Amino acid sequence: MQTIKQRFQIEYNYSIFFTHDIFDQNNVILKDFFSNYTEQGFQRKALVIVDAGFLKHHPTLTQDIKSYFSQYIQHISLASEIIVVPGGEASKNDPDLFEKLAKSVDIHGIDRHSFVIGIGGGAVLDLVGYAAAVSHRGIKLIRIPTTVLSQNDSGVGVKNGINFHGKKNFLGTFAPPVAVFNDLSLLKTLDDRDWRAGIAEAIKVALIKDVSFFNWIEENTLALAHRDETAMAYLIHRCAEMHTEHIGGGDPFEFGSSRPLDFGHWAAHKLEYLTHFEVRHGEAVAIGIALDCVYAAKIGMLPESDLHRILDVLIKLGFELYHPKLAENDKINLRNGLHEFREHLGGRLTIMLLEKIGKGVEVHELDAEVIVSSVDYLETMNINLTAEDANI
Repeated sequence: MQTIKQRFQIEYNYSIFFTHDIFDQNNVILKDFFSNYTEQGFQRKALVIVDAGFLKHHPTLTQDIKSYFSQYIQHISLASEIIVVPGGEASKNDPDLFEKLAKSVDIHGIDRHSFVIGIGGGAVLDLVGYAAAVSHRGIKLIRIPTTVLSQNDSGVGVKNGINFHGKKNFLGTFAPPVAVFNDLSLLKTLDDRDWRAGIAEAIKVALIKDVSFFNWIEENTLALAHRDETAMAYLIHRCAEMHTEHIGGGDPFEFGSSRPLDFGHWAAHKLEYLTHFEVRHGEAVAIGIALDCVYAAKIGMLPESDLHRILDVLIKLGFELYHPKLAENDKINLRNGLHEFREHLGGRLTIMLLEKIGKGVEVHELDAEVIVSSVDYLETMNINLTAEDANI
């Protein structure tokens, strides 16, 4: 019998909107979006899922959502229950939460013509996106990210996932949202750690793709560290723009082995687990970036002058660039993290290192002894910085 070969393409389109006070009665951005879904014959519904940590700081949110839908979006039936889930990485570690969301989709009759709306940080959006993607083989997903990290990175991309058996994002999907709404006013209640943590992903993408953006971050380090909202608004927009350009112009579903946007992440993912997620993702990425930059300098790839600029920016922003878990168990745990990252890529290791600020290059092996030496470098630097602070 003759072989049948099939080929087809599907175009994905979604917008990332920038706004303030999205559920305010005077803000029509969400109303205008839903006006595109008024076809006759569909009883569209919406199920809203909210990050509990965020809700604690916004106690009127539930009523604000109900009032907004009642006034502006009457053709979309809002589910009677707004689901609240724990925030942070713990939300991706608990399989009961995924089951709870899948049951809610079923109970409230959310079908493929309806919407799941996730409001929260990156981990909650990962969980919500996964539940939406696998329920009925795909429900329309709207993301409303509430942290710097999710507004400039994870929330604007196409990935969803949960953790499994101690491995980050072991279960997941590539399923784009239908829209992302970045509400900058939602960042006001972030603590300083979460404000700072999101900046790490902007530094990451600047280092591998855009020296002028890194120069801007370098010039605005103090403004960002002191929570200047205008500076943060530009950083989020530029970082989100660069992420979407990369996804749209490259390999959005990662069929290849190259994942340049994971620069600094192989060590970061392992460090998160080793610290039981006490170190937040952005904080771990900052350490991972520092580690890989020290490594690149040690093998003669990255100029020392560039290394010192990068470390100086990270330190001035307030990042700790060393954690004792990096050196635990004679650094075997960290090296195991490299092996796990290799497995996650499909068996062939591809790591992005820096040749200079603004230009990354791919390598397929890392020298274990140089990794050890790089960890020692960061530990010594941390000791010296601590001593300097004690003498001030």
